[in-house]
Amino acid sequence: MFESTKVAVLGAGLMGCGIAQVFACKQIAVTLYDPYATARDTAKDKIASNLEIMSLSTDALQYINVVGDLQQAVSDADFIIEAVPEKRELKQQLFSRIRPYTKSTAVVASNTSVIPIKEIFEGLHFENQVVGTHWWNPPYLVPLVEVVQTDQSSDEAIEKMMTLLKYAGKEPVHVKKDVPGFVGNRMQHALWREAIALINDGVCSAEGVDAVVKNSFGLRLPVLGPIENADLVGLDLTLDIHNVILESLNNDTQPADILKHKVDKKEWGMKTGKGFKTWTEEEAQEVKVNLSKYLIEVQKRKGHKDEKES
Repeated sequence: MFESTKVAVLGAGLMGCGIAQVFACKQIAVTLYDPYATARDTAKDKIASNLEIMSLSTDALQYINVVGDLQQAVSDADFIIEAVPEKRELKQQLFSRIRPYTKSTAVVASNTSVIPIKEIFEGLHFENQVVGTHWWNPPYLVPLVEVVQTDQSSDEAIEKMMTLLKYAGKEPVHVKKDVPGFVGNRMQHALWREAIALINDGVCSAEGVDAVVKNSFGLRLPVLGPIENADLVGLDLTLDIHNVILESLNNDTQPADILKHKVDKKEWGMKTGKGFKTWTEEEAQEVKVNLSKYLIEVQKRKGHKDEKES
């Protein structure tokens, strides 16, 4: 179906390499662009390492062409996915540069976690070619891609991107309104806001907050989404609970004082050895390894499920 499709991925960092890997594993031709020679020189090594960790063949590498010429990368691409750092101005500049070289039939996507897509493409007139694609890190292990519709998105562009992502083995979700954070990060950071507020207000320790999540509703989340859960317990009970709890939930529109204080003191988490918790390098590495193992196992189960259904 996509044998002759050409995908351009702009940016050969962690996200760009991972996105390129996803398509290459489905034998889709990918041109991976980066302006920096160091990034280009190490791109395929990064992808090979990912494939090895996942116990997959490195044959996918033959479908990836790494280049340093932007026009070469995008001029014949059917899909263009930007994966540069999360800075609005940087993304805008890149899209402005590729506009003269982009085919009128190409679907043009920005990969961003929270920036509204309309703000990235403001004034850039791509004529209904634009969509947002929020890939989650690492993109080759996390199934979800949020496909965001904005005022420069045609129904055709959304459908094309959704179809491509499904073919590539992802789980695309159509986000119908271009709101900051889209769906996943809005829910995730609503949880983080409440978690940090509970610590800030002295209700519970950081260790206690994590223990509560891991040993209660967190266990259900992989198989029971929040709306399924509400329907399961009953919307009448859900309403009764909301009538009691909602007015006491944190609704601050600014970050918590404890978070700002820790950032000011350079207590940034695992990268500095201290955040809400204190971390040795070994402890931080153990968390990262355990997360990777878990996601790889999820990916394997998903692969087995897809094989049975096909």
